[in-house]
Amino acid sequence: MDAESEPYVRLASLRQLHQVMADMNTARSLADTLQSVADGVVSGLGYELACVNLVRPDGDLVVAALAGSSAAEALITGRVGPRAAWERRLNMGEVWGALRFIPHTEGWILDGDEVPQWHTEGPEPRFEDEWHPSDRLFAPLYSPSSSGGELIGVISVDRPRNGRRPGAWGREALQMYAFQAAIAISNARLRANMQRALVRLEREQQALRASEESFRQAFEYAPSGMAIAEMGGDQHGRILRTNDALSRLLGRSASAMRRYSFSDLVHPEDIGILLRTSAEGGRAELRLKRRDDSFLWVSMRNSVVADAADGPRFLLTHVEDIEERKRRELQLAHRASHDSLTGLPNSAELRSRLGARLCGRPGPGAGADSSMDAAFGGPALGTGFPGPELHGLDLPEEHLPGTVLHDHHVHTVAPDDEADDGAKGLAVLFCDLDGFKSINDRYGHHTGDAVLIEVARRLTSGVRDGDTVARLGGDEFVVLADGLGRADAQDLAVRLRSAIIPPIRVDGRPVRVGASIGIGWAHCGMTADEVLKSADQRMYVEKRSRAKQHRRAG
Repeated sequence: MDAESEPYVRLASLRQLHQVMADMNTARSLADTLQSVADGVVSGLGYELACVNLVRPDGDLVVAALAGSSAAEALITGRVGPRAAWERRLNMGEVWGALRFIPHTEGWILDGDEVPQWHTEGPEPRFEDEWHPSDRLFAPLYSPSSSGGELIGVISVDRPRNGRRPGAWGREALQMYAFQAAIAISNARLRANMQRALVRLEREQQALRASEESFRQAFEYAPSGMAIAEMGGDQHGRILRTNDALSRLLGRSASAMRRYSFSDLVHPEDIGILLRTSAEGGRAELRLKRRDDSFLWVSMRNSVVADAADGPRFLLTHVEDIEERKRRELQLAHRASHDSLTGLPNSAELRSRLGARLCGRPGPGAGADSSMDAAFGGPALGTGFPGPELHGLDLPEEHLPGTVLHDHHVHTVAPDDEADDGAKGLAVLFCDLDGFKSINDRYGHHTGDAVLIEVARRLTSGVRDGDTVARLGGDEFVVLADGLGRADAQDLAVRLRSAIIPPIRVDGRPVRVGASIGIGWAHCGMTADEVLKSADQRMYVEKRSRAKQHRRAG
């Protein structure tokens, strides 16, 4: 009787399975499809509990749907299990075709892992094929693909209604159901993505229509300058359209602006900045020429407006006047690097300029044997390289008298005391005023400040363009003069001392100061402080020597 009724039972099961598959494939959303999959296992395959675990974008699996137990649904729906733990489950136990069965004799080791699970209770099985409460059966879901597809989820089932482990027919039914469920879930995802894309496209089209009008108004009536320029081709950078604010900023009409490209209007020194900004987009600060040929500091921000098919089409340029901010920045930078009383470079700026001319490697003739000469600016000392523009250039030696090229760095050799070899060096003249303290004490700081200001003016007038006159502090000044021989440096010291000696009138009262000047020579391998110390020592030698001469004369 059982044998005769078995085909009828299976046919009824197939009919029921066909119905749940139809329900599964006609679900309207991904969430509905997942729930239909779980419900179909319970209603069509004869299990009391079914759970659908869905792979998330990060690879872990989340409990997305559960059927058969409201308590289990409330406890584990939405919980996440690590992908590694799931891989472990799918790689152990018995292989039933595409299914994985883990009997309770092996599954106990999984009780403590992080995969969400519902533990059922029941008596120990009495028969070999009876279902144990700790048995586990999984049906992996793979996306449809000729190469096997990727894992998109796992169906886990529990408690067969007949109380026995599924036989060959039950396994085949669950495996077939899992295959169809994977197709239904993939299709639901595709439909959901298409619906989201259609909704997004419609919103984008609506937003585009609205933004075209908004852009036109924002462009025309923006308080700061706006321009549209051509992108690419022979006319790259040609201005196509400007707003009123940019026309007012540059003093040019909109029709006149269309005759130019930004490269025609930018300051020659800023052309490289403009080219980088117009090619890559981004922000830059540069100078643009106004109608009266004056230059205005602006902040320029370029956005490359591209077409998906044709590539970049044009540049949208935003221009903002930053002239006042630049002026304040320059003033602040000047205050930080210059003496507030005299306007000369201060101690920090002096060390910066001096350090920029020195490298860490000693120049020729600056070995251990010349350490004493180095301390007092003797003949073995070289200077730093003549200027930033020569650093790193492979220049012929005949173009640099008194210099030696070494490893692409120019070491300047200091002039020799004994021989007139034509060598030129970087002279450091350390100037200390004589008699200034008595003037300051007798007449007050107002007079002392006036003297310092006048001395600074006289020193600046007595040097060449490109030389540096700095106030080191108090009544100490330093002059950096490049390209001088020893006789040249001595002549410069005499001229500066003579320029300082004439009386200085303050509030109608003549006052007089002298100057002691020591000459040091900079060379690579020295620090800026070492160079200044050397010149300072030479200044004190000079001061003591002149004091002895005055005593002998007296």
